[in-house]
Amino acid sequence: MRQDVLAVVQAGGQGSRMDVLTRERAKPALPYAGSHRLIDFALSSMVHSGLRDVWVSLEYQVASIDEYLSGGRPWDLDAGRRGFRRIVPQTGSGPASEDGFAFGNGDLLLRMAHDLEGRAARTLVVTSADHIFNADLRDAIAEHQSSGAAVTVMTAEVTKKEASHNVVIEAGSDGRITGVAEKPARPSTGVVATEVILYETAPLLEQLFALRAKLAGRSDDADSGIGDFGEHLLPALVAAGAARAAPLPGYWRDLGRPDAYLQGHRDLLAGEVDVFDHPDRPVLTHWPDRWASRVRPGARVEDSLLAPGADVAGTVRRSVLGPGVVVEAGAVVEDSVLFADTVVRRGATVSTSIVDERAEIESDSRVGELPSARLARDEDLVLLGIDTRVGQGVRVAPGARLEPGGTA
Repeated sequence: MRQDVLAVVQAGGQGSRMDVLTRERAKPALPYAGSHRLIDFALSSMVHSGLRDVWVSLEYQVASIDEYLSGGRPWDLDAGRRGFRRIVPQTGSGPASEDGFAFGNGDLLLRMAHDLEGRAARTLVVTSADHIFNADLRDAIAEHQSSGAAVTVMTAEVTKKEASHNVVIEAGSDGRITGVAEKPARPSTGVVATEVILYETAPLLEQLFALRAKLAGRSDDADSGIGDFGEHLLPALVAAGAARAAPLPGYWRDLGRPDAYLQGHRDLLAGEVDVFDHPDRPVLTHWPDRWASRVRPGARVEDSLLAPGADVAGTVRRSVLGPGVVVEAGAVVEDSVLFADTVVRRGATVSTSIVDERAEIESDSRVGELPSARLARDEDLVLLGIDTRVGQGVRVAPGARLEPGGTA
């Protein structure tokens, strides 16, 4: 256990880009690969990196994820001394700019500043909880600590189109970061920050307090103005000549948008995701208590994943079915992700859709269509919220959104 390193998993964002799927849950509680949740990947990577002192910041829809976290027990973090700690918004604990809900992941670090000072760890490993990766960071931490840098940003290489949704990093051959661009319309490179970031705690806090003073008065009293780490914090550290970049090994993808979320599952089915390929560092999770999945006579399942408790009598192609999903005889599910306990009735078709828990697709209805584009696009993708119902014979067009509890 590294006593001089503290891990912070930022799991508190509202996740508004995920639309109806995060109306009633925190984004890190979204499932991936049927039986896992997004937050599993960050927590598992911290544990496999030898980091047992892990704080998880929670803000939005805390109840939707708190029970799942179970005090860190599924990741063996429920130690009697240090180990797992949940961080929730507070009021009256300091200046107005450090009270209440954060206005970005950089601002969140400012709101945690007094706790970080009290913990006094030399190095801080910060990661978001809506990315897919599986990394042992021990070598990266050692290199960071020996480099003399105030921050090391772990990076990945993506297409320039995808880079426009992320923080783009420019760095020299020695790894020193020379430029930062947050969600540029025309990225100069496909190298992006993965939001797995290693900070030296003392210079981080010094920069946060300096930014608070510099940005004071530019927004309302509750907002420090620091925003996300790519807006002010990282550029300030780069300007000080104290920032370096290092590649994050293995597969990485930000699943914080519907198109990226579906594409991440397409990658999984295509064999492009290596996060489950490491027996020495399995992705730990809070397993669902379900019996085995069942494929009935006459069913057809092609290139798909079935979570425990799934029951298939129809046709499933290139899809991921969550725990307890039922696909009746004559129904077809293709290029889709179905969350737990969704039911697709006889004769219904679900294509290129993300369907939330306990949805019911009545017989002979049609949800979505297979797109002509190779990559997932929001305009092709149907999102059905939790507890929704699509009536018998109803057609739901590509791009449609149905709010939780809604009926089509």
